[in-house]
Amino acid sequence: MDEDGLPIVGSGVDLTKVPAIQQRRVVAYLNQFVVHTVRFLNRFSTVCEEKLANISLRIQQIETTLCILEAKLSSIPGLEDVTIDGISQQQTAQANGPTAASQSQAAAAAENVMTVAKDPRYARYLKMVQVGVPVMAIRNKMVLEGLDPNMLDSPDAPVPDGATGGADDQDVTANSSDSESSFSD
Repeated sequence: MDEDGLPIVGSGVDLTKVPAIQQRRVVAYLNQFVVHTVRFLNRFSTVCEEKLANISLRIQQIETTLCILEAKLSSIPGLEDVTIDGISQQQTAQANGPTAASQSQAAAAAENVMTVAKDPRYARYLKMVQVGVPVMAIRNKMVLEGLDPNMLDSPDAPVPDGATGGADDQDVTANSSDSESSFSD
């Protein structure tokens, strides 16, 4: 025996005379430990997944609300002159001088070109993005109607087919309320 009262096991012990450990008891304890640990981990992962799903849903709701608020703010006339950090956007444009004039000339030239944002076929999809309709649903709808869904990423780009708002566009605009209602809940 050692100082703690435990038997000293060493090379002088005849292992044939030592009683066997009860294997059934060890296996039962080991099984109980494994089952308990697996149940705990399954419950833990389920709770974590539920919390992540709730947080993801909440973030999506906040993003949708933010998009709606941004759309409402952009619809209010006169907000272009609101000052940011004490400097209005008009004062900044006046300070730039020649660059502001060249930008206005470029804007006038751009007005003559039919952009994606001005095209009624694409404009309604851009509006859907602003109000928070899921982008994948909008892209799928655009593919079904034969439009390029990549144009959602570049609203200031010229219309790919160079359309200038003919009778076909008016027909699409007339049917827009039907297709937009398919996205509503």
